[in-house]
Amino acid sequence: MATEASTQSYSEQWYWDERYTNESEPFDWYQKYSSLAPLINLYAPHRNHPVLVIGCGNSAFSEGMVDDGYEDVVSIDISSVVIDSMIKKYSDRPQLKYLEMDVRDMKAFEDASFDAVIDKGTLDSILCGSNSRQYSTQMLEEVWRVLKDKGVYILITYGAPIYRLRLFNESCSWTTKLHVIDKSLTDQPLEPPKWELTQPIPLDAEGSSVESAIGTSPDVHYIYVCTKDESLKTDADAV
Repeated sequence: MATEASTQSYSEQWYWDERYTNESEPFDWYQKYSSLAPLINLYAPHRNHPVLVIGCGNSAFSEGMVDDGYEDVVSIDISSVVIDSMIKKYSDRPQLKYLEMDVRDMKAFEDASFDAVIDKGTLDSILCGSNSRQYSTQMLEEVWRVLKDKGVYILITYGAPIYRLRLFNESCSWTTKLHVIDKSLTDQPLEPPKWELTQPIPLDAEGSSVESAIGTSPDVHYIYVCTKDESLKTDADAV
């Protein structure tokens, strides 16, 4: 189990270099691709358009996307150790590209480069560390920049709306939908999930509507689908 000291290091490159030096087995934070595929397919339907996976680690998520027909999946991580390993591992899969990069500074990518940006735990890791508000804002602004207009930032997180919506609202101009998935969902669940993954949960501006829909302390991961909307930014600038 992660200690408070270790979680505070989640935003530091040295922590992940050390971790991936000692852990070579693939690990997926929160959910595997097979569990999330219906939602990814819904919001990123064009399999020949570029998709960015941030904080990829040694996850098999990007591989799952390519196996599902996506043709251009770019994955980045702050750890040179894990990126070097993934480049070697997938040297025969040209649809998979791995780059060492800090998500707070993605100047290697031009504006409006991607249809979708997928985040499983990267924002959460930044929020665990020092200067979390500054760094999370930098990250979200960079994600917004590299997305095409009407592109989607898909965030899988443990963070409830009362904690995450404010970050979105203070960073950039998004329209946000919320989905949830059972934390216990596996590749072959023994019973039907409580929540229909592809059906959004009612979401008001503060997130207080969610409790009435799914109850208090639900055992779920929250999935925010934030659509970049440049018209909102134009409207805000005009005020």
